[in-house]
This record gives sequence, structure tokens and C-alpha cells, in this order.
Amino acid sequence: MDYGIDFNGLDTPCYIVDESLLIKNLEILKSVENRTGCHILLAQKGFSMYIVYPLIGKYLSGVTSSSLFEARLGFEEMGKEVHIYSPAYKESEFDEILKYCGHIVFNSFSQFQKYKKRIQSFEKKIEIGIRVNPEYSEIETDIYNPCSENSRMGVTLKNFQKDVDIYGMEGIDGIHFHTMCEQNSDTLERTIKVIDEKFGEYLSQVKWVNFGGGHHITRKDYDIEKLIDCILFIKNKYNVDIYLEPGEAVALNTGFLVSAVLDTMKNGMDIAILDTSAACHMPDVLEMPYRPEIIRGGKPYEKKYTYRLGSATCLSGDIIGDYSFDRPLYEGDKLVFCDMAHYSMVKNNTFNGINLPDIVLYTKNGEFKVIKKFGFEDFKSRL
Repeated sequence: MDYGIDFNGLDTPCYIVDESLLIKNLEILKSVENRTGCHILLAQKGFSMYIVYPLIGKYLSGVTSSSLFEARLGFEEMGKEVHIYSPAYKESEFDEILKYCGHIVFNSFSQFQKYKKRIQSFEKKIEIGIRVNPEYSEIETDIYNPCSENSRMGVTLKNFQKDVDIYGMEGIDGIHFHTMCEQNSDTLERTIKVIDEKFGEYLSQVKWVNFGGGHHITRKDYDIEKLIDCILFIKNKYNVDIYLEPGEAVALNTGFLVSAVLDTMKNGMDIAILDTSAACHMPDVLEMPYRPEIIRGGKPYEKKYTYRLGSATCLSGDIIGDYSFDRPLYEGDKLVFCDMAHYSMVKNNTFNGINLPDIVLYTKNGEFKVIKKFGFEDFKSRL
């Protein structure tokens, strides 16, 4: 697919977020809020390009956070609802967390009991939630499966029942679960049935239920009508508010990573060395793993010239993948990787002293706006 953007004049590497494509996603998410009365939050762990937070805040209810720093970022840059969840909170940070967050989700009853009085005595009302583990997930990649065997994420039904017998439900405003990753609403539908069967008696005692993240709502084949049904089923059955925390769905297919060819060589096959690194600039390519699409690039041997694309780092496995092109690659050629807004900027690093890509906004007026350039001091300051 050609997006009609001229990438040739840009310094590389650089991340680009297309404002018009972002708005398109936000309009879809806002329509879900409007039709159901649910609250959709930006999961900052997936996308934290805060220059567009005011834009996102026009459509969504707020942000959710995984740490003090994310909570502060969302509070300062969007200024709407701020939620936080962590498997455990650092005591020295907790008082500051209270200043920024309106919802705090705990991973265990012990953490809830530890911080309960500090929350209840705070100057503003803060909602408290408990994350549950329904022991049901359809995620195939274990590293992303919060319901895998011996998972640290959430309270299982057996332990939840035991803790409620000891502590009771007093002070708990909501139930949170997160069991999905890049999945459609049919997975949510099956998950909701498990949540309803296992935790129904507790859902009737709270004010809100948070469906977590992993909802690919803005994907072309996503079944939004089934999502609407899932939200309304729990909302109406238990008379609760519903929250969703998609990260990818906000920025899905809105961004690019522009790279340049530094050299080509041959060792069994043609190889191109780029100024972009999978390990440094798009870690999910190695962690997931997956193969990102390239504009005007094809699958291996689909087109006339096939190359293995690797980076200039010393890591032998820093390989992006094998791609084919209509013509040979030459030094200076630009390659544009698609869907690089989420889980890229938030996860990148300076391994080998490789510089971080520029951050660029492609405005709805068709202009490139350079938001951030990195340099030696950014590398040095991390060390």
C-alpha cells in the first residue's frame, strides 16, 4: 500500500505518526464510547507520544499507566482520567502516585490492605480496583500471556474467594482483567463468559469493570458490533461502568519508521545493512516475533530482488527479515516500515550507542513537524 507521503526528504532513521490516520482511529473509538457509555483509555505502555495527547483527549476519557512516570505524563499532558495498575507498588513512590491518579488497581489483596488507609485518607476520592486472573486466555505467545501457568498477573478465583473471606469487599470499587493481545471481539466474548461465570457474584458488588487491553478495535476486520454486545452485557447485567484500555488500537497503522540503506553485500543471499535496528528501534520484531510490512516491499522472492535486511549493530540476530523489491537496493535508498507508532518509541534503546530515531508528526495539513531529535547527550545521560 502506498500512503501518498513523500518520505525522501527526511533524515533517517525517524518515526512518523500520521495525524489524519490517528484521528480516523480515534473517531472509531469515540463511536464505541458514544454507543455504549463506556470509557476508553489510552494505554500509555503502547503509545506515549505526548505531543498528540491533547488531540487524543478530545476523543477518549483519559489514560492508563503502568508506573509513576506514565501516570505523571498522562496527568500533565492530557489532564483527564488517570488510571494505574502495577503488579506491586514501590512505597517511596506511592504518595506521588496518589497525586496523579483517580483509579488505582492492585494486583493482590495484600497490596490493597497495605495502601488502603493512605488512599482513603487522601484529600481526593480515589477509586480502588483489584485485578483478577480468570485463568483463561487465547494468547499463543507466552511472553505476552498474563494467564499463563504460574502468572504473577492478577488474583485467581480460588485466591480471590479466600481473600474476600478474610478481608471482605469493602473499599473495592472495581474489578480489572486483562487477558488479550491483538485480538478480535470474539475472543472477548468467550472471555466475558468465563469472567461472568467465575466472578459474577463479585461484579455485582462493584461500581465498574475494566476489560483491560489487547482489543484491536481499529483493525479492518474487527467486529465492533460484537464488542458493543460484550460491553452492554456486563454493563446492564451488573449495572456497572465499563472501561477499556487499548494501546495498539489507538495508534494501529498510524505510524512509520523510515530507514536508509547503508551498504549491500552478499553471503549466500543479498543482504542490505540499514541505519535502523530491530533490537534498538522496533524490539517487538524480535520479541513477538513478527515481520513488519514495507511500503513497496514484498515477501521473499515475490518480487525480482530479495534481500535480508539487518542493522549496523554488533548483534548477529539483529535481523528485520527477508523482503523482495522490484529493483536492486543501493546505498541511500529509503525503506519505510509500516505500523511503527505503537510499542516502538516506548520500547526503544541505545544499545551499541545507536542513536534513537527522530520523532516526526505528519500533520493533517500534509506537513512534517519534527517533534524531537536525539543526540549524544541522550545516549550519555542514560548511563
